[in-house]
Amino acid sequence: MYRESFYQFLMTQRNPDGADEVEQFANNAFFDSAFPKQSQDFDELSHYLEENADYLPAMTIFDTAWQRYLEKMN
Repeated sequence: MYRESFYQFLMTQRNPDGADEVEQFANNAFFDSAFPKQSQDFDELSHYLEENADYLPAMTIFDTAWQRYLEKMN
């Protein structure tokens, strides 16, 4: 069964005018050329974001986005 990467899912959340934290995360991740675009792995993504994503003000935003991703995949 095909499962899209977290990045592919996140791009569906983009909204340049949105105030939602996940939308803002998606907008910023779009411009992050080093984002692990093929990953479906929570640990890999969370490590990358903790080390590199100064555009993400709180990891709880990633947690919320990850939860939405899991819900969509199930």
